[in-house]
Amino acid sequence: MGFAPTFYFGLKTMENASIEERIREIAAGAAKKNGVEFVHCEIVGAKRNMTVRVFIDKSGGVSVEDCATVSRSMEETLDADDFIPSTYLLEVSSPGLERELYSVADFKRFAGQKVKVKLASAVNGQKVFVGKIEGVDGKDILLSEKTHGEIRFPHGEVVKANLRVDLEQEFKKR
Repeated sequence: MGFAPTFYFGLKTMENASIEERIREIAAGAAKKNGVEFVHCEIVGAKRNMTVRVFIDKSGGVSVEDCATVSRSMEETLDADDFIPSTYLLEVSSPGLERELYSVADFKRFAGQKVKVKLASAVNGQKVFVGKIEGVDGKDILLSEKTHGEIRFPHGEVVKANLRVDLEQEFKKR
């Protein structure tokens, strides 16, 4: 039984979706057990060079030891369950300063912060915006941006969103 890449011609395979779902459950459990927040996981690569990436976070940032602890905890379950049909590399890390935002809850959590958002469909003739998250209204994201002022778009239109380091704010902290 072979393992297909996460995305094959843009479509997720059913086999991979269930493997990814199980890995997500294991990662979330390992994170909770070790006192950190599970942020996201993804499977990348082909069937023989698969990489499982898990992102964790906590207030004040995660340490190398946090990553190692969650990794060990996950490996115990992954090895015991043995549901991944090939060899894999497990990477556990922080989402970084410019972490990706995946859910409406992420946008709520980081309201007031600077973000770069790429949309599937244009709003005011534009698909990429850099601005401040003003808030969330249901499933709509409210963003203030220099060119267009406040814009609104449904979370479902977000292709990719990342926090941006606000250098002005960082220098004010010093």
